[in-house]
Amino acid sequence: MKAASRELPRRAQALIFLRNRGIYLVLLVLVLFFWAWAGHSFFTFANARLIVSITSTTAIFGAALGFCVLAGSLDISVPGTAALAGVICARLLTANAPLWLALLAVIAVGIAVGLVNGLFVELGLNPLATTIGSLTVLSGLAALIAHDVPVQLGVTSSRLAWLGFGHVLGINTPVLVVAGIYLLGWLFLSQTRQGIRLIAVGGNVEAARRAGINSGLYRILGFVLSGVCASIGGVIVASLISQANPTPDTSELFNALTAVALSGMALSGGRGSLPRVAVGALIISTISNALIIRGVSPDWATLSTGVLLIGALTFERVTIRVLASNAGEARPRQPGMIRRLGRGGSANAEQPHV
Repeated sequence: MKAASRELPRRAQALIFLRNRGIYLVLLVLVLFFWAWAGHSFFTFANARLIVSITSTTAIFGAALGFCVLAGSLDISVPGTAALAGVICARLLTANAPLWLALLAVIAVGIAVGLVNGLFVELGLNPLATTIGSLTVLSGLAALIAHDVPVQLGVTSSRLAWLGFGHVLGINTPVLVVAGIYLLGWLFLSQTRQGIRLIAVGGNVEAARRAGINSGLYRILGFVLSGVCASIGGVIVASLISQANPTPDTSELFNALTAVALSGMALSGGRGSLPRVAVGALIISTISNALIIRGVSPDWATLSTGVLLIGALTFERVTIRVLASNAGEARPRQPGMIRRLGRGGSANAEQPHV
């Protein structure tokens, strides 16, 4: 890949660099700008910890979208899965069910939703339309179970308090959960044959099928991983506000989608970096935090998220067009990787850039 990149014109090389590493420059520029604009109250260790903490939920939902996008689909049902998982967990806890059973039910919800979404998509349904329908269905189920009102955790909130407000070595529990999800996700995607096959299917599903890879299985796996992450995020949100709201928070979906787009991940699938999604989530939280410190209306944070999303998608489109216009850009490695994986070769033989 590096050898092929050197043959590209400098403009194309610059675009590739910005797509893969520009997010770090954006974060650095924003931190320096807000330090000068928002004052020293922004550039403090305590505020940095606060920004990282409020990034947790966006990062988890970003991971949910990221797994599905890498597999070549888009899961819009993430907020609905989070709402349903939170309501079921709260209902079980208020019924004095063991905590381990409530958390196991949360994981089961995520797996079930992912399986249903994946199976419908494999039947030929459009992923976007299917998951929008799933979002509606999940919202209705959550409302029915909660009787259209938030489920108050009440005295049982202390049983989930550790998940939202606990600390380990001074690090908030949600941050540790995010770190665990991203570490395991990175290891799975880059160090296992199954993870690399998932990305290969997202990059070219037909080529993967011809190589003998069960493309449908890996696309369903992407939905399942998305559902599990979404359900975990729903429980963390419930623990933070001591109640489970049956109404899906679609703003988190847009924040997560923006984080994915900012990371340089191709929404068509097959290319991206899961850790960079976390950096994208951090950028969104940094902007919101600085605006609050300056006393600016939160509406500007929403506006900036929309601008970032459109800007990231526009940049991706321009990059694709520029690379397509250069004969030297021919997606090296991916076909070879698919052939090797299809023959059962080593997962580490050729790794995609993630």
